[in-house]
Amino acid sequence: MTDIMSEAFGRELAARTAYEKEAVWLPLLAVHHLNAGEGVIRGKTFTDCVIEGPGLMAALDGVTFEGCNLGVAADPKSLFYKAQGPMLVGVVPFSQTRFIRCRFVQVGFTGQEAAIDQMAADLASARDAAGQGEG
Repeated sequence: MTDIMSEAFGRELAARTAYEKEAVWLPLLAVHHLNAGEGVIRGKTFTDCVIEGPGLMAALDGVTFEGCNLGVAADPKSLFYKAQGPMLVGVVPFSQTRFIRCRFVQVGFTGQEAAIDQMAADLASARDAAGQGEG
């Protein structure tokens, strides 16, 4: 049995650049990166993964979502949070990271206001295209 809280497991998890077809628990990923001295999760690619919360993800520079399901909410705006001050505290920050066909469960999103507005608009467009929009 793998000890997911061990230092060896944490170093290995933080050093990886690609994750494919696996469940990724966001709080565990965050704590192992912090323990490795990395305050921002950077330069990763997640393909066909389930990203599980609870958690609030900060999408910083160069984060892309390609064909992802960002979550289930009657109103997609419920998934997005806007910063109320100059710093984001208590979030899991990502930079230069690609999410390809991933599904997010119990994850909220924050970041620069323009980026969050764009994510919300993209999600609404995708819902409308799939015939799931409000109406």
